[in-house]
Amino acid sequence: MPPNLTGMGIGISITSRYAGVGPTVAVANALARAKAAADAGLDHISLGDHHSNGPHANYVQNVPMIGRIMADWPADRPIGSLFLLPLWNPVLVAEQVGTLAAMTNAPFILQTGIGWGEADFAAMGARMAERGRHTDESIKVIKTLLAGGVADSDMLTVSGASISPRPPRPVEWWIGSGTGDVPLRRAAREGDAWYAPPGLATEELAEAATRYQDLCGEYGTKPRVALRRDILIRPNDSEAVRLGRDMIAAGYRGLGESQLVFGGVERVVERFAELVAAGADDIVIRIMNVEQPMALESIELAGMVRKSLS
Repeated sequence: MPPNLTGMGIGISITSRYAGVGPTVAVANALARAKAAADAGLDHISLGDHHSNGPHANYVQNVPMIGRIMADWPADRPIGSLFLLPLWNPVLVAEQVGTLAAMTNAPFILQTGIGWGEADFAAMGARMAERGRHTDESIKVIKTLLAGGVADSDMLTVSGASISPRPPRPVEWWIGSGTGDVPLRRAAREGDAWYAPPGLATEELAEAATRYQDLCGEYGTKPRVALRRDILIRPNDSEAVRLGRDMIAAGYRGLGESQLVFGGVERVVERFAELVAAGADDIVIRIMNVEQPMALESIELAGMVRKSLS
């Protein structure tokens, strides 16, 4: 009997990087994956956020891509985007979110991250050493603006800012962070969910989720864990396992088997059940780095995993 996963959501963070193809193909690939996710019945969709990716990475940017994806994504299913807040002006983030949120009938998911990599920060004129304080202050400013208030911040040199349009319904704040006390407190205090990073092994997730839930109790907020996981699903389980292990051996993102999910539909359902038992409420899949046809098939099979929840 398959494990009972009723109530868990499965969404997707669409791959943004398409190296080795032209820019038109990169955009077409992202749109095709979004369409496959819609057809598969996945619960929500989002894009990541990186900057100064070099001349050959073809990293499609989140705001224009999400706006285009919204043209085809079901209007009653949540859609959102990650913003690495220290690399953004908070007024600009609020304005982008206000406009995007007005394009959907579902809640817009505002995912946050603090960013990493000295080169990325230098390219964007930001200071990595200040990313935690910058993130906290940005959240404060953005929340004020989205609520219709006037925002000021000496730290971020914001003065007398206000925006329109604003979201027609409250956005969902998914606070991305690591597992230290400060970031988990930020997630518990400020977020509708803790957006847990993909590098957590199952045991690490369980331990951090417990601490996060305790902190939510301290702040009087409702805990929700949205876990990112890179996955690969194939019709043949043994083939998927072989491919996954080959990618790990080749150094796939520095992750190991306990941090990835790959296999046939039944094995993936079982792995997701383990993650739910460890504290995950939602799983946000990212397809592992495979060719486009295999990625589209993996998204289609993720829809079969999703059907096992009902």
